[in-house]
Amino acid sequence: MPDSNLAAGRLSELDSFLIELNAASAAAIEPLFRADHGLEDKGGAKGFDPVTAADKGAEAAIRQLISQRHPEHGVIGEEYGEDRPDAEFVWVLDPVDGTRAFIAGLPLWCTLIGLRHQGKPVLGSIGQPYLGELYIGHAGGSRLMSRGGSRPLRVRPCPKLTDAIIATTDPEGCFDGPELGAWTQVRAAAKLARLGCDAYAYAMVAAGTMDMVIEAGLKSWDIESAIPLIAGAGGVVTDWRGAPVGQHGGQIVIAGDQACLDEALVALRRSAK
Repeated sequence: MPDSNLAAGRLSELDSFLIELNAASAAAIEPLFRADHGLEDKGGAKGFDPVTAADKGAEAAIRQLISQRHPEHGVIGEEYGEDRPDAEFVWVLDPVDGTRAFIAGLPLWCTLIGLRHQGKPVLGSIGQPYLGELYIGHAGGSRLMSRGGSRPLRVRPCPKLTDAIIATTDPEGCFDGPELGAWTQVRAAAKLARLGCDAYAYAMVAAGTMDMVIEAGLKSWDIESAIPLIAGAGGVVTDWRGAPVGQHGGQIVIAGDQACLDEALVALRRSAK
C-alpha cells in the first residue's frame, strides 16, 4: 500500500505532476537524440564520463517546473546537485540515465525521477520518450503509459535462478574484482544475461520480461525512482546483503521474485560492502 503518512489524494496529485515532469524532460531531450547533443567529457577518476546538453537541459527544465509549482520541495540531481535535501518532499533526478547509450543513438537511455517523502522513496518513474514509454508507480500499484494506452505492471514468477533473465550495465567497468567474481557466479547460474541496458532493465523487471538486475556503485539518482516502481509491480529492491537500499545507492539488486533473489544473494553477499 502507499506510504501511510501520505494521503491517497496527495499521492494522486503528485503522480499527475510526475507525468508533467516527464513531459518537460522529454521536450528538452528528444530534439537532441541522434542529433548534435553537445557532448562534453567530465573526466576525472572515471575516465571518459560523458554529459550532454540533453542531460543539463532536461534537469534544468524539471527543476524549473518544480520551483514554479512546489517551491517548498527539495531537489537532488546528477547535474546540478542538491537544493533543500532535507525538505519534506525531495525530488531525485537523473535526466538521462545511460548517457553512453544516448550518444551512441541507442534508445536504452531513460529519464529517472523519484520522490522522497520524509526521507522515504514513495513515487517514481522510468521514462523512455523516444519509445513513447513511461513506467510509473508507487507501492500501491505501477503502470506503463504508452502510445497504446495504460496497463498495470506486474513482475513474473521466477523462483529459480537457473530460469532467470538477468542484466547489468557493464561488468568490467562497474564492478571491482570481488564484485565481478560474484556477478560471474550469478551469471553462470542464470539462463540468460543481457548487458548495457542501464535503467531500462529495471523497467523490464517491472514489466515481467526480465527477472533481475545487479549493479554496483550507484548514486541515489540512479536507483531511487525504481524502488517504488518495482514495489508497486510486486518486486523487491535490496542491497547485496538483502537489506533495504539506503539513500546513497551502492550495490543494488532488483528482482521480481524473492526466491530467485535469495539464490543470487548466496554469491553476492560474499562481496557485499
